[in-house]
Amino acid sequence: MKPDSAEALSAAYARGEISPVEATRECLARIAAWEPKLNAMYRLDREGALEQARAAEARWRAGAPRSPIDGVPITLKENIHTRGDPAPIGTRANEDLPAPREDAPAAARVREAGCVILGKTTMPDYGMLSSGVSSLHGVTRNPWRLDRNPSGSSSGAAAAAAAGYAPLHLGTDIGGSLRLPATHCGIFALKPSLGRVPVYPPFMGRVVGPMTRSVADAALLMNVIARPDARDFMSLPPVEQDFSSEEPRPGMLKIGFLPDMGVGLPVHPEVRAAAEAAAAALAGAGCAVESIRSFLSAEMLDGMCRFFEARSHNDLAQLAPPRRAKVLPFVAEWCTWRAAAFSGRDVMQAYTLVMAMREAAVAATEPYDFLVSPTSPILAYEAELPAPGNDAHDALPHIAFTVPWNMSEQPAASVNWTWSVDGLPIGIQLIGKRFDDLGVLRLARLVERIRPKQRSWPAIPSSNAARA
Repeated sequence: MKPDSAEALSAAYARGEISPVEATRECLARIAAWEPKLNAMYRLDREGALEQARAAEARWRAGAPRSPIDGVPITLKENIHTRGDPAPIGTRANEDLPAPREDAPAAARVREAGCVILGKTTMPDYGMLSSGVSSLHGVTRNPWRLDRNPSGSSSGAAAAAAAGYAPLHLGTDIGGSLRLPATHCGIFALKPSLGRVPVYPPFMGRVVGPMTRSVADAALLMNVIARPDARDFMSLPPVEQDFSSEEPRPGMLKIGFLPDMGVGLPVHPEVRAAAEAAAAALAGAGCAVESIRSFLSAEMLDGMCRFFEARSHNDLAQLAPPRRAKVLPFVAEWCTWRAAAFSGRDVMQAYTLVMAMREAAVAATEPYDFLVSPTSPILAYEAELPAPGNDAHDALPHIAFTVPWNMSEQPAASVNWTWSVDGLPIGIQLIGKRFDDLGVLRLARLVERIRPKQRSWPAIPSSNAARA
């Protein structure tokens, strides 16, 4: 049995058909085969993973698993702290900083649940670019086409999920960093409501979420990580709900279809066609679907970009010159070319526009149960570029569909729909009202069922195959 699904592994563990050790060894073999081409892993703890797997195997044999995903392999994005492991946030400027002494909330929850932590995945410098390019990690590539970018900033996690490194992966998202790599790598990702999955350190719009090959696996992971943690002062109160609930009744749903934001990069014709096909399929399934106009202005998007630039410039300015010189030059230019001259008023004006975007996003959602849109306006771009277009003075023109929902704190997911004529995945985005993470997951199950037949996952490179 292949360890492709957490749901299937859990059932197989319970029946004794496969052990956590066997599943972990298979995952390690896949990593060994793929990694010379993908570069998705920052740290790989082979011996530690096997030790965790043996402990999980003993618990299943004793009939006392810690959770349904006890013994299921998982990777974590490197900025999600795990005790004793360095967390340089993707940049050489931090490569020699002391390792964290405790697990971040999500890491603590998956460890408590018995998941086998294989290691940490790559990300770009400071997580502030939607790409797989890092001054520390190098270039992470897309398994569907190695000359394409996986996007980011959860670049390694998305590439690892598509390549089958493990059934479960955790990433982070402050402007699209779960959903953008999900659409470009053909996987599922959920950006939860702010506070649903505690984050440390917390920040406006920043979330941790699951990245998986299926909605069912993401739901299993949400059942574990969506628990309060006092370290996140924005974490939500506990909610007793099973994220693995069945799909909704389509006839009861009213859906707004948002085909074009009208700002940022233009929507690629194949992306638009995929989103339109998804909206039509939902209507055919019984949902009431109507098109809506964009709520986002160019001023709002630029305000968001200026706020991000100001935030990152503050981080850069605190570094001593020798450390600052190690930051990816593209990132350093992006966050200094105008932010270095920002006044306090400039920053507050940008923040005010971010709040206006938040208000507009919530208002656009209010008449509907859910919105449906493209996840990204573009197809996967060149692997070596730090941003689509490679312009440090316009580095985030592709986040218009994703970033509003970070600031409005609403749940949003990316589900693969189809592929381009060149074989690149194209996902659609599902947006729910604040706190309705369960509803988004249920709608995603429906989309999974009605979408076109999916292609086989990228094949493991035979020339590098190795058994762990």
